[in-house]
Formats: sequence, structure tokens, C-alpha cells
Amino acid sequence: MRHPVSFCLCLAALLLGAPACNKNEEKKVVTPTPPATPTPTPTPPPAIPGALPPPADVKAAPADAEKTPSGLASKVLEKGTGTEHPVAEDVVEVHYTGWTTDGRMFDSSVVRKTPAKFPLNAVIKGWTEGLQLMVQGEKRRFWIPADLAYGDPPKRPGAPAGMLVFDVELLGIRKAPKPPETPTDLNAPPKGSKKTASGLTYHVLTKGTGKDHPKADSTVEVHYSGWTLDGKMFDSSVVRGEPATFPLNGVIKGWTEGVQLMVVGEKTRFWIPGKLAYGDTARGGAPAGTLVFDVELLSIK
Repeated sequence: MRHPVSFCLCLAALLLGAPACNKNEEKKVVTPTPPATPTPTPTPPPAIPGALPPPADVKAAPADAEKTPSGLASKVLEKGTGTEHPVAEDVVEVHYTGWTTDGRMFDSSVVRKTPAKFPLNAVIKGWTEGLQLMVQGEKRRFWIPADLAYGDPPKRPGAPAGMLVFDVELLGIRKAPKPPETPTDLNAPPKGSKKTASGLTYHVLTKGTGKDHPKADSTVEVHYSGWTLDGKMFDSSVVRGEPATFPLNGVIKGWTEGVQLMVVGEKTRFWIPGKLAYGDTARGGAPAGTLVFDVELLSIK
């Protein structure tokens, strides 16, 4: 889940002096108050070339719009031809255009002439909820409150603030593969597992058909799933339905070392200690401590 300022200058009055009480008294001078510094009006982002005009009801959802308990409002513009609704784990393909309530278009796949494709649970909450109301071929307008979008002010720099309005056309749904089962040996590698000098433990689940091993500077294509020791799956290319491709020296140390032990077609489970992963203290949303990965090596580039 693929952004003329006019200033009103208000000067404070200058108090130049006061009349003397008598002829012998020195004239008192009051220091003038300096002019107030104007606060510049924020410059709006430049208009997107070819921006589409906003709908007439961009400022607020009409009375006949559907509204969910979360505050999300929507209205069907064109009925779809499909019968199934996507779920949060599915990958959807859409065309969309988004406006702020002042009528400024901030994004549009229609203008780019390229549909967007993404897992439905990897976008703003209003999209995750709203698209599950749709079927393939349907066009729908959404009024997404700030707390289901980017916030007000937005939490992400450069993102639009406040309520957002989207026109969305659901082009396709790719059902999510069934998530892999959580391994039963997360906390205790089985007999026959091997351990390297660095502390990496691994166990071959399926033997491969290849003969060559990748090198540290090789680019590999893999399917993988990762769990923390409490059984929480934190990432999976299997669930996304798309293999991952990357240079082997551009990932965590446990991967760089471990995948070099594999051949194409092999599936191996790795127990990677924190020092070879993201560390033992959670940072920036990355999982902490020992991590367990099931990795299938699909190809070596």
C-alpha cells in the first residue's frame, strides 16, 4: 500500500512622546513599540499537473451516504459485477483519486494512468475498512475521518491532514494465501539441528535440487516467514504472495550467513540470535531477540 501567499501586515502604533508638565521639566520620550512580526501563511503544496476536479460533495458526506460505527462514510457511485468482498489480508488492485475537503487533489492513480496494487492491511485504516465493503468492478466514494487517515495534524510528514475524500474503483482481488502454520519448535531446535560458530542454528526442512551456494554478494530470490519466540508471525512473503529478491549482503547478519548454506530448492528453518538479527531491544518497530525464519531459496541471480 504505492504532494501566492498574501501577508496581512499589522503594524503597532508608535507612541512618540508625552507633553511636558511645565517649562522646566525635561521632555519625556517613550520608546516606540517595534512593529509586530507577521506570521506567514503556510504555502499550500503546488497543484498536481492534470489534477481532477473535486466532487461537489467534497466538503461533507451527503445525507444518503452509508456510515459505519468507526465514522467512515461512503456512497456507491457504480455497482460492481463481482460477488466476493476482499478481506484485510488480500491484495487489491485499484484506481483512485484523493482530495482534501478544500478541494485540493493530492494523489491519483487515474492521473498517473497506473493502477495501484497493495495488501489491504498495509494502508490507512479507512482504506482497510472501506474496501472490504466493495466488490470487483464497483466504484465508491469515501469520506475518511482524520483518525482513520493520516491524522490532524498528520503523523507522517507531507501527508494530507484532516478528513480525506477518495473515489475508488476496485479492479481486482487476489486472495491471500493461507498463512503458514506456526512452528512447534520455536523455543527448542529439534535434534539434528546444526549450530555455527556465530550462534546461528539451522535445520533443513526440505532438501534442495541445486548444487551451487550463493555468496555474500549474490542476489537471491526467496520465500520466507518469520516468528518471534512467543509465536507471533511478524513478516511473510508467503502471505503477501510475492517472493522477495535482495542482495544477500544487504540484510541481517543471520540471513547473510544462513542463506549461503543453502542451495536452490532447499527450505531451511533458522534460529537467529538477536546479535545476528535486530538486537535484543526493540527499536523502530523491528522485532527483538531471537527470531525464527523458514526460508525457501527459489533462485540465485
